[in-house]
Amino acid sequence: MNTTPPTNTPADAGGRPVRLGLRENWPQFTLLVVVNVCVGGLVGLERTTVPLIGSETFGLTSDLAVFSFIIAFGLTKAFTNLAAGALTARFRRKQLLVAGWLIGIPVPFALAYAPSWGWIVAANVLLGLNQGLTWSMTVNMKIDLVGPSRRGLATGLNEATGYTAVGVTALLTGYLATGYGLRPIPELIGVVFVAAGLALALAVRDTGAHVALELASHTKALPTGAHTGLRTTFTRTSWHNRSLRGASQAGLVNNLNDGLTWGVFPLLFTDHGLGLAAVGLIKGLYPILWGLGQISTGHLADRIGRKPLIVHGMLVQAAGFVLALALLDRPLLAGILSAVLLGVGTAMVYPALIASISDHAHPAWRANALGTYRFWRDIGYAAGALVAGVLADALGLSATVIAAAVLTAVSGLLAALWITEHQPAAR
Repeated sequence: MNTTPPTNTPADAGGRPVRLGLRENWPQFTLLVVVNVCVGGLVGLERTTVPLIGSETFGLTSDLAVFSFIIAFGLTKAFTNLAAGALTARFRRKQLLVAGWLIGIPVPFALAYAPSWGWIVAANVLLGLNQGLTWSMTVNMKIDLVGPSRRGLATGLNEATGYTAVGVTALLTGYLATGYGLRPIPELIGVVFVAAGLALALAVRDTGAHVALELASHTKALPTGAHTGLRTTFTRTSWHNRSLRGASQAGLVNNLNDGLTWGVFPLLFTDHGLGLAAVGLIKGLYPILWGLGQISTGHLADRIGRKPLIVHGMLVQAAGFVLALALLDRPLLAGILSAVLLGVGTAMVYPALIASISDHAHPAWRANALGTYRFWRDIGYAAGALVAGVLADALGLSATVIAAAVLTAVSGLLAALWITEHQPAAR
Protein backbone atom coordinates (compact mmCIF):
# COMPACT_ATOMS: atom_id res chain seq x y z
CA MET A 1 0.00 0.00 0.00
CA ASN A 2 1.46 3.35 -1.04
CA THR A 3 1.13 6.44 1.09
CA THR A 4 -0.73 9.35 -0.50
CA PRO A 5 0.94 12.61 0.41
CA PRO A 6 -0.99 15.26 2.31
CA THR A 7 -1.88 18.58 0.70
CA ASN A 8 1.31 20.27 1.86
CA THR A 9 3.68 17.73 0.35
CA PRO A 10 7.34 18.24 1.27
CA ALA A 11 9.77 18.73 -1.60
CA ASP A 12 13.31 17.48 -1.96
CA ALA A 13 16.40 19.68 -2.37
CA GLY A 14 15.66 20.08 -6.08
CA GLY A 15 12.10 21.28 -5.46
CA ARG A 16 10.53 17.99 -6.60
CA PRO A 17 7.46 16.82 -4.64
CA VAL A 18 8.05 13.56 -2.79
CA ARG A 19 5.91 10.49 -2.28
CA LEU A 20 6.49 7.33 -0.27
CA GLY A 21 6.53 3.93 -1.94
CA LEU A 22 8.78 1.61 -3.87
CA ARG A 23 7.08 2.23 -7.22
CA GLU A 24 7.20 6.00 -6.78
CA ASN A 25 10.90 6.00 -5.90
CA TRP A 26 12.25 3.07 -7.88
CA PRO A 27 15.08 4.98 -9.68
CA GLN A 28 16.63 6.21 -6.42
CA PHE A 29 15.91 2.89 -4.70
CA THR A 30 17.67 1.01 -7.52
CA LEU A 31 20.64 3.36 -7.36
CA LEU A 32 20.97 2.68 -3.62
CA VAL A 33 20.76 -1.06 -4.29
CA VAL A 34 23.76 -0.79 -6.61
CA VAL A 35 25.62 1.31 -4.04
CA ASN A 36 25.16 -1.50 -1.53
CA VAL A 37 26.65 -4.00 -3.97
CA CYS A 38 29.84 -1.94 -3.71
CA VAL A 39 29.53 -1.75 0.08
CA GLY A 40 29.27 -5.52 0.39
CA GLY A 41 31.97 -6.14 -2.18
CA LEU A 42 34.52 -4.12 -0.21
CA VAL A 43 34.08 -6.13 3.00
CA GLY A 44 33.91 -9.36 0.99
CA LEU A 45 37.60 -8.89 0.12
CA GLU A 46 38.52 -10.23 3.56
CA ARG A 47 36.31 -13.28 3.91
CA THR A 48 38.64 -15.89 2.42
CA THR A 49 42.19 -14.57 2.44
CA VAL A 50 42.85 -12.32 5.44
CA PRO A 51 42.81 -15.00 8.20
CA LEU A 52 45.27 -16.98 6.06
CA ILE A 53 47.41 -13.87 5.45
CA GLY A 54 47.75 -13.59 9.22
CA SER A 55 48.82 -17.19 9.74
CA GLU A 56 50.80 -17.83 6.55
CA THR A 57 52.19 -14.46 5.42
CA PHE A 58 52.86 -12.86 8.81
CA GLY A 59 53.38 -16.09 10.76
CA LEU A 60 50.89 -15.41 13.57
CA THR A 61 50.59 -18.45 15.83
CA SER A 62 47.81 -17.26 18.17
CA ASP A 63 44.27 -17.55 16.86
CA LEU A 64 43.29 -14.51 18.94
CA ALA A 65 46.01 -12.48 17.19
CA VAL A 66 44.75 -13.63 13.78
CA PHE A 67 41.19 -12.67 14.69
CA SER A 68 42.27 -9.22 15.93
CA PHE A 69 41.42 -7.71 12.55
CA ILE A 70 37.79 -8.82 12.98
CA ILE A 71 37.69 -7.36 16.51
CA ALA A 72 38.99 -4.03 15.17
CA PHE A 73 36.45 -4.09 12.34
CA GLY A 74 33.51 -5.06 14.57
CA LEU A 75 34.16 -2.52 17.30
CA THR A 76 34.70 0.33 14.84
CA LYS A 77 31.65 -0.55 12.76
CA ALA A 78 29.48 -0.92 15.86
CA PHE A 79 30.36 2.50 17.28
CA THR A 80 30.07 4.09 13.84
CA ASN A 81 26.57 2.62 13.48
CA LEU A 82 25.64 4.13 16.83
CA ALA A 83 27.08 7.52 15.89
CA ALA A 84 25.46 7.41 12.44
CA GLY A 85 21.97 7.65 13.93
CA ALA A 86 22.91 10.74 15.91
CA LEU A 87 24.82 12.25 12.98
CA THR A 88 21.66 12.17 10.83
CA ALA A 89 20.33 14.94 13.07
CA ARG A 90 23.23 17.17 12.02
CA PHE A 91 24.13 16.02 8.51
CA ARG A 92 22.18 14.83 5.50
CA ARG A 93 22.20 11.11 4.81
CA LYS A 94 23.90 11.68 1.47
CA GLN A 95 26.75 13.59 3.12
CA LEU A 96 27.39 10.69 5.49
CA LEU A 97 27.23 8.18 2.63
CA VAL A 98 29.86 10.09 0.65
CA ALA A 99 32.04 10.50 3.76
CA GLY A 100 31.98 6.74 4.28
CA TRP A 101 33.31 6.12 0.79
CA LEU A 102 36.08 8.70 1.16
CA ILE A 103 37.23 6.95 4.34
CA GLY A 104 37.28 3.60 2.52
CA ILE A 105 39.70 4.66 -0.25
CA PRO A 106 42.91 3.38 1.44
CA VAL A 107 41.46 -0.01 2.47
CA PRO A 108 42.20 -2.20 -0.59
CA PHE A 109 45.72 -0.77 -0.93
CA ALA A 110 46.50 -1.41 2.75
CA LEU A 111 45.24 -5.01 2.53
CA ALA A 112 47.27 -5.62 -0.63
CA TYR A 113 50.59 -4.09 0.44
CA ALA A 114 50.60 -3.98 4.26
CA PRO A 115 54.19 -4.51 5.52
CA SER A 116 53.02 -5.81 8.91
CA TRP A 117 49.91 -7.21 10.58
CA GLY A 118 49.34 -3.89 12.36
CA TRP A 119 48.60 -2.31 8.98
CA ILE A 120 45.91 -4.95 8.36
CA VAL A 121 44.32 -4.14 11.72
CA ALA A 122 44.46 -0.40 10.95
CA ALA A 123 42.87 -1.01 7.54
CA ASN A 124 40.01 -2.73 9.34
CA VAL A 125 39.44 0.32 11.50
CA LEU A 126 38.95 2.30 8.29
CA LEU A 127 36.81 -0.49 6.86
CA GLY A 128 34.63 -0.41 9.98
CA LEU A 129 34.13 3.34 9.58
CA ASN A 130 33.34 2.86 5.89
CA GLN A 131 30.86 0.07 6.47
CA GLY A 132 29.18 1.75 9.44
CA LEU A 133 28.46 4.91 7.47
CA THR A 134 27.72 3.49 4.02
CA TRP A 135 25.64 0.47 5.04
CA SER A 136 23.71 2.47 7.67
CA MET A 137 22.88 5.20 5.20
CA THR A 138 21.79 2.87 2.39
CA VAL A 139 19.38 1.01 4.66
CA ASN A 140 18.05 4.21 6.25
CA MET A 141 17.55 5.86 2.87
CA LYS A 142 15.71 2.85 1.45
CA ILE A 143 13.41 2.75 4.49
CA ASP A 144 12.83 6.50 4.06
CA LEU A 145 11.83 6.04 0.41
CA VAL A 146 9.36 3.15 0.69
CA GLY A 147 7.43 4.11 3.84
CA PRO A 148 6.00 1.81 6.54
CA SER A 149 4.20 -0.78 4.42
CA ARG A 150 7.25 -2.09 2.55
CA ARG A 151 9.99 -1.97 5.16
CA GLY A 152 10.55 -5.72 5.15
CA LEU A 153 10.94 -5.80 1.38
CA ALA A 154 13.19 -2.71 1.40
CA THR A 155 15.53 -4.09 4.06
CA GLY A 156 15.48 -7.51 2.40
CA LEU A 157 16.59 -6.06 -0.94
CA ASN A 158 19.22 -3.89 0.74
CA GLU A 159 20.76 -6.74 2.72
CA ALA A 160 20.34 -9.19 -0.18
CA THR A 161 22.44 -7.15 -2.57
CA GLY A 162 25.05 -6.34 0.05
CA TYR A 163 25.61 -9.88 1.28
CA THR A 164 25.38 -11.44 -2.16
CA ALA A 165 28.22 -9.11 -3.11
CA VAL A 166 30.11 -10.25 0.01
CA GLY A 167 29.74 -13.88 -1.08
CA VAL A 168 30.60 -13.38 -4.74
CA THR A 169 33.70 -11.40 -3.77
CA ALA A 170 34.72 -14.12 -1.28
CA LEU A 171 34.44 -16.68 -4.08
CA LEU A 172 36.39 -14.48 -6.47
CA THR A 173 39.21 -13.77 -4.00
CA GLY A 174 39.51 -17.49 -3.24
CA TYR A 175 39.82 -18.22 -6.96
CA LEU A 176 42.35 -15.43 -7.51
CA ALA A 177 44.38 -16.47 -4.47
CA THR A 178 44.67 -19.99 -5.88
CA GLY A 179 46.22 -18.68 -9.09
CA TYR A 180 48.06 -15.53 -7.95
CA GLY A 181 48.72 -15.94 -4.22
CA LEU A 182 47.11 -14.40 -1.15
CA ARG A 183 48.27 -10.86 -2.09
CA PRO A 184 48.06 -8.37 -3.81
CA ILE A 185 45.77 -9.32 -6.73
CA PRO A 186 42.72 -10.53 -4.71
CA GLU A 187 42.62 -7.34 -2.62
CA LEU A 188 43.07 -4.87 -5.47
CA ILE A 189 39.63 -5.64 -6.93
CA GLY A 190 38.44 -3.51 -4.01
CA VAL A 191 39.62 -0.43 -5.88
CA VAL A 192 36.75 -0.97 -8.32
CA PHE A 193 34.21 -1.13 -5.48
CA VAL A 194 35.51 2.06 -3.86
CA ALA A 195 35.57 4.04 -7.11
CA ALA A 196 32.11 2.90 -8.19
CA GLY A 197 30.61 3.35 -4.71
CA LEU A 198 31.88 6.90 -4.38
CA ALA A 199 30.69 7.88 -7.86
CA LEU A 200 27.21 6.45 -7.26
CA ALA A 201 26.96 8.03 -3.80
CA LEU A 202 27.56 11.44 -5.37
CA ALA A 203 24.64 10.78 -7.74
CA VAL A 204 22.14 9.75 -5.03
CA ARG A 205 19.55 12.29 -3.87
CA ASP A 206 19.06 12.83 -0.15
CA THR A 207 15.90 11.42 1.50
CA GLY A 208 15.32 13.98 4.23
CA ALA A 209 12.10 15.17 2.57
CA HIS A 210 10.73 11.61 2.62
CA VAL A 211 11.27 11.44 6.39
CA ALA A 212 9.43 14.76 6.72
CA LEU A 213 6.52 13.38 4.68
CA GLU A 214 6.25 10.26 6.85
CA LEU A 215 6.35 12.35 10.01
CA ALA A 216 3.59 14.59 8.64
CA SER A 217 1.35 11.62 7.86
CA HIS A 218 2.20 9.45 10.87
CA THR A 219 -0.97 8.31 12.64
CA LYS A 220 0.69 7.90 16.04
CA ALA A 221 1.83 11.23 17.41
CA LEU A 222 5.00 11.44 19.42
CA PRO A 223 3.98 11.79 23.11
CA THR A 224 4.42 15.25 24.58
CA GLY A 225 7.80 15.54 26.26
CA ALA A 226 9.07 12.29 24.76
CA HIS A 227 12.82 12.25 24.29
CA THR A 228 14.22 11.31 20.89
CA GLY A 229 17.93 11.75 21.61
CA LEU A 230 20.57 9.06 21.34
CA ARG A 231 20.97 8.41 25.08
CA THR A 232 17.26 7.83 25.68
CA THR A 233 16.83 5.83 22.50
CA PHE A 234 19.87 3.69 23.34
CA THR A 235 18.45 2.59 26.69
CA ARG A 236 14.96 2.14 25.21
CA THR A 237 16.25 -0.03 22.37
CA SER A 238 18.82 -1.95 24.42
CA TRP A 239 16.68 -2.85 27.41
CA HIS A 240 13.48 -0.99 28.33
CA ASN A 241 11.41 -2.06 25.30
CA ARG A 242 11.12 -5.87 25.34
CA SER A 243 10.72 -6.25 21.58
CA LEU A 244 13.61 -3.92 20.77
CA ARG A 245 15.72 -5.72 23.37
CA GLY A 246 14.83 -9.09 21.85
CA ALA A 247 15.77 -7.95 18.37
CA SER A 248 19.03 -6.36 19.54
CA GLN A 249 20.28 -9.49 21.30
CA ALA A 250 19.36 -11.66 18.31
CA GLY A 251 21.24 -9.30 16.02
CA LEU A 252 24.29 -9.46 18.28
CA VAL A 253 24.35 -13.27 18.31
CA ASN A 254 23.68 -13.46 14.57
CA ASN A 255 26.78 -11.39 13.82
CA LEU A 256 28.73 -13.21 16.52
CA ASN A 257 28.17 -16.24 14.31
CA ASP A 258 29.41 -14.36 11.26
CA GLY A 259 32.48 -13.04 13.07
CA LEU A 260 33.26 -16.51 14.37
CA THR A 261 32.92 -18.25 11.00
CA TRP A 262 34.84 -15.42 9.32
CA GLY A 263 37.91 -16.26 11.38
CA VAL A 264 37.42 -19.93 12.27
CA PHE A 265 36.14 -21.60 9.11
CA PRO A 266 39.15 -20.84 6.84
CA LEU A 267 41.51 -22.19 9.52
CA LEU A 268 39.29 -25.14 10.49
CA PHE A 269 38.75 -26.42 6.97
CA THR A 270 42.33 -25.85 5.77
CA ASP A 271 43.46 -27.82 8.83
CA HIS A 272 41.27 -30.67 7.54
CA GLY A 273 42.82 -30.65 4.07
CA LEU A 274 40.77 -28.23 1.97
CA GLY A 275 42.48 -25.83 -0.42
CA LEU A 276 41.85 -22.12 -0.98
CA ALA A 277 39.30 -22.66 -3.75
CA ALA A 278 37.21 -25.00 -1.56
CA VAL A 279 37.43 -22.63 1.42
CA GLY A 280 36.42 -19.77 -0.88
CA LEU A 281 33.40 -21.82 -1.98
CA ILE A 282 32.32 -22.36 1.63
CA LYS A 283 32.95 -18.74 2.62
CA GLY A 284 31.18 -17.49 -0.50
CA LEU A 285 28.17 -19.79 -0.33
CA TYR A 286 27.18 -18.64 3.16
CA PRO A 287 26.76 -14.90 2.38
CA ILE A 288 25.37 -15.57 -1.12
CA LEU A 289 22.50 -17.61 0.34
CA TRP A 290 22.21 -15.09 3.15
CA GLY A 291 21.95 -12.34 0.56
CA LEU A 292 19.72 -13.87 -2.12
CA GLY A 293 17.41 -15.43 0.46
CA GLN A 294 16.50 -12.04 1.86
CA ILE A 295 14.66 -11.05 -1.31
CA SER A 296 11.95 -13.56 -0.39
CA THR A 297 12.28 -13.47 3.41
CA GLY A 298 12.01 -9.68 3.48
CA HIS A 299 8.74 -9.91 1.59
CA LEU A 300 7.65 -12.82 3.80
CA ALA A 301 8.32 -10.73 6.91
CA ASP A 302 5.73 -8.23 5.63
CA ARG A 303 3.17 -11.02 5.16
CA ILE A 304 3.51 -13.35 8.16
CA GLY A 305 5.26 -11.10 10.65
CA ARG A 306 8.78 -10.68 11.94
CA LYS A 307 8.89 -12.99 14.96
CA PRO A 308 8.45 -16.42 13.27
CA LEU A 309 11.34 -15.73 10.91
CA ILE A 310 13.60 -14.45 13.68
CA VAL A 311 13.03 -17.36 16.07
CA HIS A 312 13.20 -20.15 13.51
CA GLY A 313 16.10 -18.52 11.67
CA MET A 314 18.26 -18.56 14.81
CA LEU A 315 17.50 -22.24 15.36
CA VAL A 316 18.39 -23.07 11.74
CA GLN A 317 21.76 -21.34 12.24
CA ALA A 318 22.40 -23.38 15.40
CA ALA A 319 21.78 -26.54 13.37
CA GLY A 320 24.34 -25.35 10.81
CA PHE A 321 27.07 -25.30 13.45
CA VAL A 322 26.11 -28.77 14.62
CA LEU A 323 26.47 -30.12 11.07
CA ALA A 324 29.88 -28.46 10.64
CA LEU A 325 31.29 -30.63 13.41
CA ALA A 326 29.19 -33.76 12.93
CA LEU A 327 30.44 -34.22 9.35
CA LEU A 328 33.98 -32.90 9.78
CA ASP A 329 35.55 -36.18 8.63
CA ARG A 330 34.15 -35.15 5.21
CA PRO A 331 35.20 -31.49 5.37
CA LEU A 332 33.88 -30.26 2.03
CA LEU A 333 30.42 -31.72 2.69
CA ALA A 334 30.50 -30.38 6.25
CA GLY A 335 31.48 -26.92 5.04
CA ILE A 336 28.86 -26.76 2.29
CA LEU A 337 25.95 -28.03 4.41
CA SER A 338 26.83 -25.78 7.33
CA ALA A 339 27.15 -22.82 4.95
CA VAL A 340 23.70 -23.59 3.51
CA LEU A 341 22.00 -23.70 6.91
CA LEU A 342 23.88 -20.65 8.19
CA GLY A 343 23.02 -18.73 5.02
CA VAL A 344 19.35 -19.69 5.03
CA GLY A 345 18.98 -19.05 8.77
CA THR A 346 20.63 -15.65 8.52
CA ALA A 347 18.47 -14.73 5.52
CA MET A 348 15.41 -15.47 7.65
CA VAL A 349 16.41 -13.22 10.54
CA TYR A 350 18.25 -10.30 8.95
CA PRO A 351 15.49 -8.29 7.23
CA ALA A 352 12.96 -9.32 9.88
CA LEU A 353 15.13 -7.89 12.66
CA ILE A 354 15.62 -4.52 10.96
CA ALA A 355 11.93 -4.34 10.08
CA SER A 356 10.99 -5.23 13.68
CA ILE A 357 13.14 -2.39 15.01
CA SER A 358 11.54 0.00 12.52
CA ASP A 359 8.05 -1.19 13.50
CA HIS A 360 8.57 -0.39 17.17
CA ALA A 361 10.37 2.92 16.66
CA HIS A 362 8.64 6.25 15.99
CA PRO A 363 10.04 8.02 12.87
CA ALA A 364 11.31 10.81 15.12
CA TRP A 365 13.77 8.44 16.81
CA ARG A 366 13.94 5.58 14.30
CA ALA A 367 17.41 6.48 12.97
CA ASN A 368 18.80 6.35 16.51
CA ALA A 369 16.97 3.08 17.19
CA LEU A 370 18.40 1.52 14.04
CA GLY A 371 21.82 2.87 14.96
CA THR A 372 21.54 1.29 18.42
CA TYR A 373 20.39 -2.04 16.98
CA ARG A 374 23.22 -2.00 14.44
CA PHE A 375 25.64 -1.14 17.27
CA TRP A 376 24.68 -4.27 19.21
CA ARG A 377 24.48 -6.35 16.04
CA ASP A 378 27.98 -5.44 14.89
CA ILE A 379 29.48 -5.72 18.37
CA GLY A 380 28.75 -9.36 17.56
CA TYR A 381 31.63 -9.37 15.06
CA ALA A 382 34.08 -8.40 17.80
CA ALA A 383 32.44 -10.70 20.35
CA GLY A 384 32.54 -13.61 17.93
CA ALA A 385 36.21 -13.07 17.11
CA LEU A 386 37.11 -12.63 20.79
CA VAL A 387 35.20 -15.73 21.89
CA ALA A 388 36.66 -17.69 18.98
CA GLY A 389 40.21 -16.57 19.69
CA VAL A 390 40.09 -17.31 23.43
CA LEU A 391 38.36 -20.67 23.04
CA ALA A 392 40.45 -21.72 20.06
CA ASP A 393 43.72 -20.97 21.86
CA ALA A 394 42.54 -22.76 25.01
CA LEU A 395 40.37 -25.63 23.72
CA GLY A 396 40.72 -25.76 19.92
CA LEU A 397 38.69 -24.57 16.95
CA SER A 398 35.94 -27.16 17.44
CA ALA A 399 35.11 -25.73 20.87
CA THR A 400 34.30 -22.39 19.30
CA VAL A 401 31.81 -24.03 16.94
CA ILE A 402 30.07 -25.79 19.85
CA ALA A 403 29.85 -22.51 21.78
CA ALA A 404 28.31 -20.77 18.75
CA ALA A 405 25.63 -23.47 18.40
CA VAL A 406 24.61 -23.16 22.07
CA LEU A 407 24.56 -19.35 22.07
CA THR A 408 22.51 -19.22 18.88
CA ALA A 409 19.86 -21.62 20.16
CA VAL A 410 19.54 -19.66 23.43
CA SER A 411 19.22 -16.41 21.48
CA GLY A 412 16.36 -17.86 19.43
CA LEU A 413 14.51 -18.81 22.62
CA LEU A 414 15.01 -15.31 24.06
CA ALA A 415 13.64 -13.79 20.85
CA ALA A 416 10.56 -15.99 21.20
CA LEU A 417 10.09 -14.77 24.78
CA TRP A 418 10.65 -11.05 24.26
CA ILE A 419 9.62 -10.01 20.73
CA THR A 420 6.01 -9.12 19.95
CA GLU A 421 4.50 -8.31 16.57
CA HIS A 422 3.65 -4.73 15.74
CA GLN A 423 2.46 -4.55 12.14
CA PRO A 424 3.11 -1.20 10.44
CA ALA A 425 -0.38 -1.15 8.99
CA ALA A 426 -1.85 -0.97 12.49
CA ARG A 427 -0.37 2.45 13.18
